[in-house]
Amino acid sequence: MARAYSQDLRDRVIDAALSKGTPARHAAARFGIGIATAIRWVRQARESGNRAPLRQGQPRRGKLDAHRDYILGLVAARPDITISEMLECLAVERAVRAGRATLWTFLDRCGLTFKKSRHTQPSRIGRIS
Repeated sequence: MARAYSQDLRDRVIDAALSKGTPARHAAARFGIGIATAIRWVRQARESGNRAPLRQGQPRRGKLDAHRDYILGLVAARPDITISEMLECLAVERAVRAGRATLWTFLDRCGLTFKKSRHTQPSRIGRIS
């Protein structure tokens, strides 16, 4: 993960853009940072007055973590339930909309994966008699 810029650099870029009237693009070139970064910093300072960096990284919890008991109850009641049926139950009974990948990841984190119980018969098409 990339390191955050220092607060001192952030303050100098914002001061150059706000107090001296320099466009954020020129401040970015002057201080050797990305144009989008400078524009974002200046916009944040103008709109909220906040010069501190925002939190980095992914959220700690998923949207389905609050419904863990309900989802695991669905699987316990009907072990052959499909992901589509689980998504439908969540939408109807809990008013939660989630994607297939979100539910799949949640089930994987819970240790629920689909495992075949028996081996399939080998194909006879490729055999030479």
